[in-house]
Amino acid sequence: MTTTVDDALEHGGEFHFFQKQMFLLLSLLSVAFTPIYVGIVFLGFTPDHRCRSPGVAELSLHCGWSPAEELNYTVPGPGPGGEASARQCRRYEVDWNQSTLSCADPLASLDTNRSRLPLGPCRDGWLYETPGSSIVTEFNLVCANSWMLDLFQSSVNVGFFIGSMSIGYIADRFGRKLCLLTTILINAASGVLMAISPTYTWMLIFRLIQGLVSKASWLIGFILITEFVGRSYRRTVGIFYQAAFTVGLLMLAGVAYALPHWRWLQFTVTLPNFCFLLYYWCIPESPRWLISQNKNAEAMRIFKHIAKKNGKSLPASLQRLRLEEETGKKLNPSFLDLVRTPQIRKHTLILMYNWFTSSVLYQGLIMHMGLAGDNIYLEFFYSALVEFPAAFMVILTIDRIGRRYPWAASNIVAGAACLASGFIPGDLQWLRIIVSCLGRMGITMAYEIVCLVNAELYPTFIRNLGVHVCSSMCDIGGIITPFLVYRLTNIWLELPLMVFAVVGLVAGGLVLLLPETKGKALPETIEEAENMQRDQRSSTYLSVPPHLEL
Repeated sequence: MTTTVDDALEHGGEFHFFQKQMFLLLSLLSVAFTPIYVGIVFLGFTPDHRCRSPGVAELSLHCGWSPAEELNYTVPGPGPGGEASARQCRRYEVDWNQSTLSCADPLASLDTNRSRLPLGPCRDGWLYETPGSSIVTEFNLVCANSWMLDLFQSSVNVGFFIGSMSIGYIADRFGRKLCLLTTILINAASGVLMAISPTYTWMLIFRLIQGLVSKASWLIGFILITEFVGRSYRRTVGIFYQAAFTVGLLMLAGVAYALPHWRWLQFTVTLPNFCFLLYYWCIPESPRWLISQNKNAEAMRIFKHIAKKNGKSLPASLQRLRLEEETGKKLNPSFLDLVRTPQIRKHTLILMYNWFTSSVLYQGLIMHMGLAGDNIYLEFFYSALVEFPAAFMVILTIDRIGRRYPWAASNIVAGAACLASGFIPGDLQWLRIIVSCLGRMGITMAYEIVCLVNAELYPTFIRNLGVHVCSSMCDIGGIITPFLVYRLTNIWLELPLMVFAVVGLVAGGLVLLLPETKGKALPETIEEAENMQRDQRSSTYLSVPPHLEL
């Protein structure tokens, strides 16, 4: 007879004081991850800017022009890249200090329709209409240098991708706790160094380093909390761990509003990460991982610690038993384990596609959804609020209905919303906003469920690796989504939505090919993971309708 992890947790407490304490501590990691994932909205905010032109400031002051009116006389009209781009990046090559220029139309005396006035690049820098500062205003990442802001945004996703592939292996090979503390330290140090970076190049390097470790740290926290609690509580803590990220979105909007200068904002959101190093004394190693490494005695000590914290005690019979989920030789994770066997290979491919879909639709719908007003802080705040109903809908459905059907339905709803939005007339803006919000809720649900199910489909010794590798596809999605949106829009304004619709609908269909994990114990071996689909079919075939029971 053997003792499983769930048996030990059932007697020592599935979600009592110890687990609640762990959940609170690890949820702070989820809150702190928000500025790294979406902080570019405020760090890289691009305000209204115009080419500086010697003499026009004095003329504007003399004539009483507003900055918007002044734009018409410092830069040309429509040109390559559109009127707005041209007005920001070029200027008339005229002498604004000529005394014959009038306030009504200073250029009329030089050329009636301005068609023959010489145009030139912006050689004297830019003027920004903003009360604070961002990396755009400090390093002049506009016009010809605007691609450098795109590179800055992409660098963190590149870091996410590389980190997910490599650190997931390290966490399964050397332990969750060691890897968590190491990534926290590197993340905090690189965040501070980015805040004091003297040049764009150094800032880009430290941003890349943050990407390498920050998402891995967030995922390790998610894995730890799901491995500490009993099976009946996994879905709840998984959903609320992700809801903590939404809380971070709301807090970030407030902090960014109070600190409109990017360096101070970066300091403020980074320094709390050093406090997480205290987790060395607060969070134990995952007993599930210890068992997968054949360290059963150490795992039993942690189970006793959990039981003591929860005011319970393990029965003497359990304490004498050897935990044998992975007895024998120590198992080392390998990337091949994710595709070596047929069922796990199918799980890996479907999960990778759904991570990719969730990222593309989540970010793509945000880009397409126009919120009332032009206040960046309020718009960010409102978009975050949409995610709370999605979390509660997940909680209400996945234990009553299961994981598969709500997951498939959320992808289908998101895809259908994209399809419908593409054909809503422009004069029905209120309907477009409602449909966009519905799509945002659907894909948020899909995002939360894929993170939960991903951890439930892999055996313990490759669970971290499986989650990190599959979730790396959302980083690929984050890299290409801006290109999908802005390049396809040049062909047809609604074409990106059509692409999102197809991607979402296909994802919903593929989900139905996965086994249901509702109420199932976490698989501990390759064999258990392979048999999940077979066990589900057997239980379906062997079930007897109520009216035929004896």
